[in-house]
Amino acid sequence: MNKIIIAAHKSYAFPSDDIYLPLQVGAAGHDDILDLSTVYLEDGKAHGQTIMRDDMDENISDRNPGYSELTGLYWAWKNLKDADVIGLVHYRRHFTVKSMFFRHGHDPIRCVLTEGELEVLLSQYDILVPAKRVYAIETLYSHYKHTLNVYELDAAFEIIKADYPRYAQYIETICRRRWGFMFNMMILRRRDLEDYCTWLFDVLFKLEARLKSEGYLDGLSAFEARLFGRVSEIMFNLWVEDKRRRGRKIGEVPVMSMEPENWPKKATSFVTAKFGHRKYGESF
Repeated sequence: MNKIIIAAHKSYAFPSDDIYLPLQVGAAGHDDILDLSTVYLEDGKAHGQTIMRDDMDENISDRNPGYSELTGLYWAWKNLKDADVIGLVHYRRHFTVKSMFFRHGHDPIRCVLTEGELEVLLSQYDILVPAKRVYAIETLYSHYKHTLNVYELDAAFEIIKADYPRYAQYIETICRRRWGFMFNMMILRRRDLEDYCTWLFDVLFKLEARLKSEGYLDGLSAFEARLFGRVSEIMFNLWVEDKRRRGRKIGEVPVMSMEPENWPKKATSFVTAKFGHRKYGESF
């Protein structure tokens, strides 16, 4: 069985393909959200199918303010024991193999990766990752330093160097790259999911304990608090590099947005962060 988790925190229209499992992340303490693709009207009110919640069974749902979509990954890792392949996407960002020409003018839901298309990819590759995000004028490390607080990333690297020298050997290589596999999106076979999540959450929990003991987490804004999700994006590149060096076939899959993206704002913020020393203060 293959399952791709769709991390969501609000009502949305989700793909109907059986491979997808919408999951409300950060559900702890919040009401259910609805699948708007199944909404119907009754007494003038919207009704729809409620989706799975990441506060069921074994979970870290209450850590969502810092871990973002990773609480969904953790839930899938611990609870979808029958799944041979597990993926993670976002409610507004999906994998696709459709051409840009096909996607133009089509309902975005019709363009997301299907189970049949996934099977073809799995016959060719061991690990599926989002297509490279190219930064051109920044390295992965300098981009983090210019847009966020690099202390948290450096602290994670210190933990990896102390506890996981196998991955630490790739830190310099990854940090100097001008591209990366971002978004915390992936599709992994069960053994790789076990390997990745065991390492990832061990490092992140240790990082959280260290930062908490230092008082670093006190007074952070909601945007700044999501640091564990951001650090994990860099960590994922270390993990993928290790697998590539060990002969695993890495397949890059294009990513599509379900909503229009504000590219002028993104570009302006990117350049301002590098040359104007103005760190990001919001998601966009």
